[in-house]
Amino acid sequence: MSGQNQRLTVVPTVTMLGVMKARLVGATRGHALLKKKSDALTVQFRQILRKIVTAKESMGEAMRASAFSLAEAKYVAGDGVRHVVLESVRSASLRVRSRQDNVAGVKLPRFEHFVDPSASSPSGAGGGAGGGVALAGLARGGQQIQACRAAHVRAIEVLVELASLQTSFLTLDEAIKTTNRRVNALENVVKPRIENTIAYIKGELDELEREDFFRLKKIQGYKKRELERQRQAALLFAEEQFAERIALKKGISVGSAHGLLAAASDRDDDIIF
Repeated sequence: MSGQNQRLTVVPTVTMLGVMKARLVGATRGHALLKKKSDALTVQFRQILRKIVTAKESMGEAMRASAFSLAEAKYVAGDGVRHVVLESVRSASLRVRSRQDNVAGVKLPRFEHFVDPSASSPSGAGGGAGGGVALAGLARGGQQIQACRAAHVRAIEVLVELASLQTSFLTLDEAIKTTNRRVNALENVVKPRIENTIAYIKGELDELEREDFFRLKKIQGYKKRELERQRQAALLFAEEQFAERIALKKGISVGSAHGLLAAASDRDDDIIF
C-alpha cells in the first residue's frame, strides 16, 4: 500500500489517538463526497461531450446553409446588397448573455442568445436592424435576403450553443482533474498516513501498558522480598533475644546458647531416646 512507511509526527497518547481517529473519519467522509462529486462531474462531462458532437454536426449544416443562402442572395439581388444591409444596420438585434449553472459545486458558464427589442424595432434610434433589413432587397431578391438572414441567425445560434458547450467542457475537465487529484491524495496519501499513525500510537500505548505491567510485577516482587527480609530479620532478632535470656539463666555465653538452640532445632521429635 502506498504510504505504508509514512506517518505523522505525534506524541503517542490516548488523546492524540482520539484526534487521529476523528481525522480518519473526516478523511473517509471527504473521500466519499469527493468520489461522488467526481462521478457526477464525469456524467455531466459525457453528456456535454455528446452535445458537442451533435452541435458540431449541426454547425456544419448551418454554416453550409448560410453560405449557400448568401450566394443565392448575391446572385438574385446583386453584389450591392451587402452595402445596403451594412448601411441599414446600426446595432445588432441578436445578442448574447451569460449566466452560470451549478453542477456539484462547479460553476459552469452558459451563453444564451436573445433578440434585443430596442434594436429590432423599426422606429428605433438610428434606424434599427429590423426595419433596415426588412427594406433591403425591396426592389429584387427580398425573399432570398430574408432567407439568408434567417440562415445566418440559425448559424449564430448554433455557434453560441457550441461556445457554451465548449466552455463548460473545458471548465468541467479542469474540475474533474482537480477533484480526482484530491481523491487520489486522500486515498493514497492522507488516509494511509493517518492509519499508520493510529497503528503507531496503538503500538506505543500497548508497549507502555506492557512496561507498566512489568514495572508493577517488579515492584510486587521487590515488596515480597522486602517483607521476607524483614520477617527473617525479625526471626533472627527474636532468636538473639531468646539466646540472651537462656545465656543469662544458665550462666553461659551467648554463643553456647546459640549452639543449644541449634541442637534443639536439629533434634528429631519422632525419635524416642
